[in-house]
Amino acid sequence: MNEVADQELMRLAALARYDVLDSPREQAFDEMASLAAAICGTPIAVVNFIGDGRQFFKAEVGLGVRETPLETSFCAKALLEEDFLLVPDARRDARFECNPLVTGEPHLRFYAGALLKTGEGLPIGTLCVLDYEPRALDEVQEQALRVLARQTMTALELRRAAIEADGERARHRAIVDSARDFGIVVTDLQGMITDWSAGAESLFGWSEREIVGHPIATVFTDEDREAGVPEREMADAATRGGGSDERWHQRRGGERFWGSGEMSPLRDEAGRHIGYVKVLRDRTEEHLAAQHLATAETRLRQAQEAGGIGLFTVEIAEDVLIPTPEFCRLYGMPVQDRYPASVIETRIVPQDRHLASTAASRSRGEASGEVEYRVRAAEGEDVRWITRKGVMEFDDAGVPLRFVGVARDITAKRQAIAALGRSEDRYRALFEAIDDGFCIIEFIDGPHGPMSDYVHVEANPGYERHSGISGVVGMTLREVDPTGADGWLELYGRVLETGEPVRFERYFAAAGRHIEVSAARVEPPERKQVSVLFRDIEARRRAEQAMRASEALARENIERVQLALSAGAIIGTWLWDLPTDRFTVDEPFARAVGLDPELAREGLSLDQVAATVHPDDRAGFAEAIGDAIARGGGYAHQYRVRRSDGHYYWIEANGRVDHAPDGTPLSFPGVLLDVDQRRAVEEERDRAAAALRALNETLEQRVAERSAELMKAEEQLRQSQKMEAVGQLTGGLAHDFNNLLAGVSGGLEMVGIRLKQGRLADVDKYVVAAQGSVRRAAALTHRLLAFSRRQTLDPRPTSVNALVSGLTDLIQRTVGPSIAVETVGAAGLWLTLVDPSQLENAVLNLCINARDAMPDGGRITIETANKWLDRNGARTHDMPEGQYLSLCVTDTGTGMTPDVIAKAFDPFFTTKPIGQGTGLGLSMIYGFAKQSGGQVRIYSEVGEGTTVCIYLPRHYGDAVEEGGSAVESPLPGAEAGETVLLVDDEPSVRMLITDVLEDLGYTVIEAADSAAGLKVLQSDVRIDLLVSDVGLPGGMNGRQMADAGRVVRPDLKVLFITGYAENSVIGNGYLEPGMRVLTKPFAVETLTARIRELVGG
Repeated sequence: MNEVADQELMRLAALARYDVLDSPREQAFDEMASLAAAICGTPIAVVNFIGDGRQFFKAEVGLGVRETPLETSFCAKALLEEDFLLVPDARRDARFECNPLVTGEPHLRFYAGALLKTGEGLPIGTLCVLDYEPRALDEVQEQALRVLARQTMTALELRRAAIEADGERARHRAIVDSARDFGIVVTDLQGMITDWSAGAESLFGWSEREIVGHPIATVFTDEDREAGVPEREMADAATRGGGSDERWHQRRGGERFWGSGEMSPLRDEAGRHIGYVKVLRDRTEEHLAAQHLATAETRLRQAQEAGGIGLFTVEIAEDVLIPTPEFCRLYGMPVQDRYPASVIETRIVPQDRHLASTAASRSRGEASGEVEYRVRAAEGEDVRWITRKGVMEFDDAGVPLRFVGVARDITAKRQAIAALGRSEDRYRALFEAIDDGFCIIEFIDGPHGPMSDYVHVEANPGYERHSGISGVVGMTLREVDPTGADGWLELYGRVLETGEPVRFERYFAAAGRHIEVSAARVEPPERKQVSVLFRDIEARRRAEQAMRASEALARENIERVQLALSAGAIIGTWLWDLPTDRFTVDEPFARAVGLDPELAREGLSLDQVAATVHPDDRAGFAEAIGDAIARGGGYAHQYRVRRSDGHYYWIEANGRVDHAPDGTPLSFPGVLLDVDQRRAVEEERDRAAAALRALNETLEQRVAERSAELMKAEEQLRQSQKMEAVGQLTGGLAHDFNNLLAGVSGGLEMVGIRLKQGRLADVDKYVVAAQGSVRRAAALTHRLLAFSRRQTLDPRPTSVNALVSGLTDLIQRTVGPSIAVETVGAAGLWLTLVDPSQLENAVLNLCINARDAMPDGGRITIETANKWLDRNGARTHDMPEGQYLSLCVTDTGTGMTPDVIAKAFDPFFTTKPIGQGTGLGLSMIYGFAKQSGGQVRIYSEVGEGTTVCIYLPRHYGDAVEEGGSAVESPLPGAEAGETVLLVDDEPSVRMLITDVLEDLGYTVIEAADSAAGLKVLQSDVRIDLLVSDVGLPGGMNGRQMADAGRVVRPDLKVLFITGYAENSVIGNGYLEPGMRVLTKPFAVETLTARIRELVGG
């Protein structure tokens, strides 16, 4: 017989053991069905057992029959599930859509059934609820149905136990006569066994011969023997005349059973006490069943408490309320088993009492099935909202017997609805007040065909102001702009059709201004609506034009700063705000002068710095600073400072004092340069030169040795001088950054002034100006970090053909009209994993080099191709064998000699005239290619031109689309309970990020150092995302803290936020899955997008 048939036979045999088929109705099961219907709010509930070819309803509500065939049974399908079957809509379920009970009377649509399983896990039936309408169960209802199913099985077990107990009682006479099912033990006064019945032998396992003469304590458990229970039991029998005894006993093999019996004193015919008689039987099954029932009742109570659900029954004839403890708590009543039914009315607020059932309405069977009302437990306490659902139970004559139902606290839901209403009111006020124009358009069929027009269904005053059209709501496009209608319809129609937002700028003659227009589809598409945002960008355009001059100046200094940073010449920076005398430095500055780096965070005084200057140099130090402040302009001074080890060394301070137009000193920014080695080399050179002169007449060998030493010293001097020159090239850097800071500070100050004046219309241009300065400063910083190879790469799957195509116009403008630019992109070019912005810089750099090699004009060819390098090819290119793509830039210029090619990738090597190149371009391209897992090769002949090829490894995957959408969709808020741990030692940064996160609905936990952050990570607090600075106090940096946190939280998502991302700190420029980097400064939109990308991903 196959396994399925065997399983079915076992299931039917298990069902038969309960002897429940065709049995009469019983109250315990009827109450289970009624309670299930009340909790789930359904008209039908059934306790059902599946027999051979039929299903029998032990209890039912709303069905009216006791048995149906299996052919149409929902429950038969439920037996195939693990423990629960939910059918929200039978017409949409392939298993039941053709069921006669669905297609015909009674037209069932909903079914939910929890399996009734035996202790062996065999399903014998279900506790199910049904409805004539499709619906769903919430989590609490589903859990309650599962608990009721387990209670039903407990009741069934108790029923079987009771049936068996009845059988035991029927055999009682025979047991008494034969004493085989009861254990009867007789002892003397000392508790030694003197007689042992056959029932005792069957119960305990010892024969009479084995046990007689042993103490009665032998049949007790070890712990009871140690506690003196046998002696206490005999003493109680002697003094009280007997007593019941229910406890665990021990069989011969050591196993235990729950024995229920009694010990009595044994007397002779004269009434003298001569011993004891202990009679008991095995009640283990009943004891365990009672424990299971208690557990089921506890689980039901816990489910009610967890879901805030109270159950109740009103006995109509007695007008008595029987509540559960949770029901009492909901209504603020002491927990009791029974209450007068009228007590509920006293808890409901007077305005809502008409909604509650009364004794009269219940006696007529007219109590409302579902109501919501407010209750107040006592005077002065808060009002709570309660939803109450109930059903009436009638006898066969239709007389109401009881009102059964559930109640649940919905105060939070009601408060949320009220809050939503207030939010909508605030939105409407904001909608009307904002300066930006906003409208909703809806496409309609017009005289020109389907979807040939649209109507303005909603618009704020700003939209009418920016568009120059008043009363636009209700007007169609062809009424507003009949001549330009087709263009607007095509533009917005594409947004509606594709769902892709657009953004563009357009001049509106009616309003006399430039407007930025953004459009996005209103979901779902069936609404045929598009949202349109108009933003006045006149102020922004003026600000952009005003900033171009300072951007050009900043670009002029980039190469000088790149050279200084690459050479490591700068060892610290400072900024002295002269009007406020606020002197701030960075941590490297503090370390350079031997002070605690923590002081850099708290702020240093100039006196603290002066204290580290060599006593012989302090007067000159003070004089040089005073002169610079008095005259303004550049400042450079060398002096000795004390390191942390107590030794002095030479540094040079290089900076600039900025004056106001009236001559008032404003700011004094600058940098520190380490010139100790250079001065040592100069001294060594002087000594060597003197020695050479003194030994000029000595042996030729000595001259040669000293000449070699002198050449070495001079070479060191040239290197030192080069580093000094590089540092001095940054003389204007502090000034440029000061200009950018002035744009930020001035813009924010004007925002504050305009807000106090209430002139909100002017605020936007100052905010735009400040943001523009921040973006330019950030761009400058990022380029510096990239050129000094200290910026983290952001590799993405990239289509190189698309990238080159997007650069072609820029390259052509850069190289000029005398040079033709041709691109040859290979069809089917593979993707590569690379930082797109760095690759763009590399291509542009190569094209500029090519331009400089063709002063009389020529042709630049940019070509891509797929390459498969075998072992020989890989060895030739110094790369691992495999699949690569190549990006080659070829010019028709002068070409290179072999010795120039050999040095082309060396830092600072250049063939250009002094001042026209740093010699870092090809070096940076080489470093970028190696960091990306690739290689760079040069192919050139003098007079024939040059080809530079970048080889990048193939990436398997899809390209990432670049560029932002035209309209940034509102970011989704946090899910309930989502928590972010924010670790940053800068309070202002923590404040900003905390505000952003809380606006998105996250719970934020803050920590100021890595030790506090790691403590939170190692706790059991829920953490969905770690947002951390890279450089942190507390013994670990941000990456080390995140790695330590991932030991206990392997799936921890991490967002590093840093202004200076050291490769060694974040992992040599690469991040593990689930980690991202955001560089300071950043836009709030970028921060929120990155957070949702990580948490939602």
